[in-house]
Amino acid sequence: MQTKKIELLETYLSLYIDHFTVLENLEKTDSPYVVLDVRNAPAQVKKDQIKNAVAMPAKDLANHLAELDKSKTYVVYDWTGGTTLGKTALLILLSNDFEAYELAGALEGWKGMNLPIESL
Repeated sequence: MQTKKIELLETYLSLYIDHFTVLENLEKTDSPYVVLDVRNAPAQVKKDQIKNAVAMPAKDLANHLAELDKSKTYVVYDWTGGTTLGKTALLILLSNDFEAYELAGALEGWKGMNLPIESL
């Protein structure tokens, strides 16, 4: 039973990427990461986003896969880690053979650590 629990936790944790890995690549022109803001809300509701993130609402993501670069690794985030938009976007990307992760802690965690954001 312990082995199954460990395997489940390893799989679960493998879906996430930490803030610092993303942050250290945020400003690089040759960054392997593209951060996608997958919140389904207009800019006036969102008000801000992670610096240099690309707005790609989860509800529209499947229709825009051809615009994405398969050589990049996508990092998706939602409002909080408890919401499902990030997980939905991650499922779409992984199901279509993209390298992708969900940002651990989502936007809430990023902002809570005072990491770079930009106004919309």
